Amino acid sequence: MKPIKVGLLGIGTVGSGTFNVLKRNQEEITRRAGRSIQITMVADLNTDRARELTNGECEVVSDGNLVVNNPDIDIVVELIGGYGVAKDLVLKAIANGKHVVTANKALLATHGNEIFKAAQQKGVMVAFEAAVAGGIPIIKALREGLTANRIQWIAGIINGTTNFILSEMRDKGLDFDVVLKEAQRLGYAEADPTFDIEGVDAAHKATIMAAIAFGIPVQFDKAHVEGITRLQATDIRYAEQLGYRIKLLGIARRTDGGIELRVHPTLIPAKRLIANVEGAMNAVLVQGDAVGATLYYGKGAGSEPTASAVIADLVDITRLATADPEHRVPHLAFQPDQMVDTPILPMAEVTTSYYLRMQVADQAGVLADITRILADSTISIDAMLQKEPEEGETRTDIIMLTHQTKEKNVEAAIRRIEALPTVAGQVTKIRLEQLG
Repeated sequence: MKPIKVGLLGIGTVGSGTFNVLKRNQEEITRRAGRSIQITMVADLNTDRARELTNGECEVVSDGNLVVNNPDIDIVVELIGGYGVAKDLVLKAIANGKHVVTANKALLATHGNEIFKAAQQKGVMVAFEAAVAGGIPIIKALREGLTANRIQWIAGIINGTTNFILSEMRDKGLDFDVVLKEAQRLGYAEADPTFDIEGVDAAHKATIMAAIAFGIPVQFDKAHVEGITRLQATDIRYAEQLGYRIKLLGIARRTDGGIELRVHPTLIPAKRLIANVEGAMNAVLVQGDAVGATLYYGKGAGSEPTASAVIADLVDITRLATADPEHRVPHLAFQPDQMVDTPILPMAEVTTSYYLRMQVADQAGVLADITRILADSTISIDAMLQKEPEEGETRTDIIMLTHQTKEKNVEAAIRRIEALPTVAGQVTKIRLEQLG
C-alpha cells in the first residue's frame, strides 16, 4: 500500500521531535498504522536549519502555502503556533481536502468552531491530541475512552511552567519573582512568560477539554482566567500548615445552572494524588458518573513527548482516512448536530470554597466583627488559623477556610471586611477545591 505523505509546517522543538520519532520508530508505527507514514515536505522560514534537521531527506520550502497546496500531501501537520498564519494555512489545507494535525491550542480555543465546521463540510479530520497536556493522551480518553460516561468535572495541572514555579516556591520558600527568573534560566519559562504565568495557556487547554467533555462549542472568551503572579510564599506556607497545596488548575464543571470554565490558583488537599504532581509535570483528573475519578499524568511539553501525541494522531488518521466521514469519531466527541449551547457560568455564580487571609489589629473584637460579616453573607467557616503577633508587632494574620458558597457572596463580604478600621490592606482570596 502506498505511504501516507505528510507535510510539516514548522520544524522547531516539536517539529524536529516529530521528524526524529517518526524516523526512529518507523517500523513499529507502520505495523500499527497499516501503511508507512512519511514526512515528504517541510515548510520553515529557516530553511538551512530545516535541511540540517531533516538530513536532506525531504523537500524544504520557506512558504507553507506550497505544502497545503501540494496535491501529493495527504496530511498537513501544523506546528507554527499562534492565530494568524497558522489559521490561514489550516483552513487552506482543509479546503484542499487534506487532513490536519495540530498542536495549536490557542488556535483551536479561539477559532476551533470555524475550523471543525470547515473540516466537517469537507469530510476531513482535524486531530489535536498534542494541543492539550503534551504527551498525555487526554483528548483520546475524553473523546473515546470515557464515552459511556456523563462527565461531571475536569481539574487539570496543564501548564508545566507554572507548576514548576509553584513547586519551587513551596520547596524553597521563595517569592514568585525569584523563582520565575530561575525558571527562565533553566528553560522552563519563556523570555516572555505572560501566556503561562497569567493562566492563558491553561485556559486554552481547559476550553478544549470542556468542549469535548460536555458537548459544547469552544468558548475561550467566556473562561475566567487568573494566573499566579500575585501568589505569595506566605500563602503557600499557610496552605501547607492547613493540609493543602496550591496549584494552578484548569477546571471545567457541569452544574444545574451551566458550565463552570475557570483557571486560577487553587488549594487542594495534600492527600490528593494531583496535589503531589511536582516540577514541570502535568496531570488531569476527570470525574465520570460511571467510572468515578480517573487521573492522567505525564510530561505536558517537550520535543518528543509532544511528538508522541502528534504521531498518534497521524496513525489515527492513516487508519481512518478511507472510512466514511459519517462514521469517524467526531472532532469534539459529540455528533455535530447534537452539540448543546449550555451557558458558561459567570464567575460570580460559581460555587466553591475559599482561603481568606487578612492582616488585622491585635485587639479584642476583631474576630467577632469578621465572623459577623461572613455570617451576614451566608458564609460559614470550616477552619481557621490565627498567628501570634511577632514581638513588638501590633498586627497579625488570620487565615480562614470557608465552606462552599457563591463567589459573589465572598466578594461582598471581602469588601465589607476591607472597610473595617482594624483590617490592614486587602484580603487575600484563593479558591479551594476538595476534588473528592
